[in-house]
Amino acid sequence: MRGLDDSTEVLKRVGQTAGEQVKHGWAAFVNFAARDNVLEVALGLIIANAFTKVVTSFVSDVALPVVSLLPFLNRNMDQKFAILSSGPNYVKGEGYNTIKQARDDGALVLAYGMFVENFLNFLGVSLTLFAVAHMYMFVSHNKIIKPTVRCKYCRKFISAEARRCNNCSSWQDGREDLPGEEDDEGIEGDI
Repeated sequence: MRGLDDSTEVLKRVGQTAGEQVKHGWAAFVNFAARDNVLEVALGLIIANAFTKVVTSFVSDVALPVVSLLPFLNRNMDQKFAILSSGPNYVKGEGYNTIKQARDDGALVLAYGMFVENFLNFLGVSLTLFAVAHMYMFVSHNKIIKPTVRCKYCRKFISAEARRCNNCSSWQDGREDLPGEEDDEGIEGDI
């Protein structure tokens, strides 16, 4: 079989080239994934996801049921809604008992209770992460929350500790506002 030997060589070369490409791709992936900043971002996302779950559970399972005990609220906050347009099976005087029932009937629903719950979740997660960042700064003395101010000249945000603006390079201590003083000697006297 004369043609079989030639095709075997071609298959060997293609297999070898494919193997080298796979090894090169794997090495590039390991090089990318093993970088410090990628690992820090991944760790940060995992921790933030865990905080989000804990705070969401706290808001939904602990805080909002207590709020729902108030006399003017007769159901859980996530079940508070208003009907903007009723569906075909709407019975006047009875209304809908749940959001699902209203939506299944085709009613246009304003679910403000869900919005309040999600807003409280957002506040809880952001305040928790802010507190964790402050605890980290207290323990490690490494500033991760840096206060900023607006530059007097270009109005862009810069560090509160900056002596010069990194955008327009103006001095932040006002030395450019003083009349008659120049950094270069002899500029005013030579003219």
